[in-house]
Formats: sequence, structure tokens, C-alpha cells
Amino acid sequence: MHIVVCAKQIPDPETPPSAFRIDAASNKVVPAQGIAPVLSQFDGIAAEAALRIKEANAGSKVTVISLGADSAASAIKQVLAMGADEGVLLNDPAFEDGDSYTTAKTLAAAIKKLGDVDAVFCGRQAADWDMGQVGLLIAEEMGWPVSIIAKGVTTGGAGLQIQRVVEDGYETVETPLPAVVTVSNEFGEPRYPKLPQIMAAAKKTVTQWKTADLGLDAGEVGAAGARLKLEKLSTPPRGGAVELMPGDSPEEQAAALVAKLRADKII
Repeated sequence: MHIVVCAKQIPDPETPPSAFRIDAASNKVVPAQGIAPVLSQFDGIAAEAALRIKEANAGSKVTVISLGADSAASAIKQVLAMGADEGVLLNDPAFEDGDSYTTAKTLAAAIKKLGDVDAVFCGRQAADWDMGQVGLLIAEEMGWPVSIIAKGVTTGGAGLQIQRVVEDGYETVETPLPAVVTVSNEFGEPRYPKLPQIMAAAKKTVTQWKTADLGLDAGEVGAAGARLKLEKLSTPPRGGAVELMPGDSPEEQAAALVAKLRADKII
């Protein structure tokens, strides 16, 4: 079985808010100085799911694909250190400033170029924009079934058996292959590579593909092909007043809070 993991490099979620800055002219986030970007946490979990499938099925292979600049190779290397076999970086100025649609279109073209893919695993959403659209759009581009927000994935039956998170628990579904699966944080933590694995991954060559390698036109990818227009990007205002509720007991303080909320017509 050949599984592709889609991995995105994002700003480190642990970056303090004070380090973020918006460039109003370009409507972009200015990268925080001295803080390296990281692999999106949900994509790390998707990689863990793929690697467990690989370990349970002899002869299986995992390829990790990332769309981004040169620095995104480090996200690929992280998944290689976890146990993936090959890495592909989609790196071309034409890919820049795309939306979920053009990202999925480009990733799907790379998956088609690989040619023998049985399944694609994505994180349930990227941990920066939190849109959760790319996995679904890849499935649409490929014409494959998709199962989202998985907490468990195993092989069995006609293809994959998936436990999907739903509002009041989870449901078990079965999907034939090839298919796309988006994996949720309920799946569990990804493995942490050991030093020898990290060193071995550092020596692996990451293949790079550009627009022409994928048979795409520059006018249909990146900003040129985007269907979403970002009108304005801003940071939320910080601060606010704090009012302590009077009372000698929790019950009195709760009653004072309710009275305050009613007076302000919040409840």
C-alpha cells in the first residue's frame, strides 16, 4: 500500500502574540524573528496514522508531500525521521499566496504524478488558518471518497475502516481504496523520532517539483488561480477591564454576577 501524507509548515503556535505583526500593505503576516516554523500538529498526527498502517501491512510505503518554500523541507524531514520513505516539496513562486482550492489542486496533481497512490492522509485542518478544506478538495480533484475527522484508521474489509468523530461520540465507516482521510487529534500523539532517525532523515534527498513538472499552468495555481480573496488581515485588540464580583461566599458572588449580566442585558 502506498500512502501519501500531506504536510504543511506553519508558524510555531507557541509564538507569543507580541511577536506577530501584520504588514498592512501586503496583507500578510510578518514571520516572527528568531522563531522557526514547525510542522502543523494535525499533519504530524496524520503521519502517525499512515505509519501505523505501514507497520501493519508489510511492503507498504509512505510518501510525504509539502507545498511551500525551501524551509518547508524541514517539515518533510521531520516526517521522514518519523519513518516515512520519501519526500516531495512543491516549491515554485507560482504556488505562493494560494488558497485552499489552489493548494488542493497542486497537491492532487503531485499525487497523480506519483501514480500508484492508494490513500492520502491529511490533518483535519491546518493549525494556522484552521479551514479544514484541503483534504476534501483533494478528494474532489481525485474523484475519490473521503472520510473526515478520523480518530482511528485500520485496513480491513474493502479498504480502510475508520472511526469518525461525531457530535455525540464516534461512528465506524468503511471506505474502498483509493481514498482520502483527514485525521483528528483524537487519534493520539505522533511519535517522537530518536536521534539516529533524525540524522538518517537529514541525509535523505527531498525531490522538488515545480509547476511544469506537474503539468499545471501558472495561471491556475497560487494567487493567480485562487478563488478566495482576503480582504483584510488584522490582529485582535488586546486588553479589557476586569470587575470583581462582591460577596462573602461563592454563592453571593454568583448571584452578583447574574445580577450584573441581567443589568447589562447579556442574559
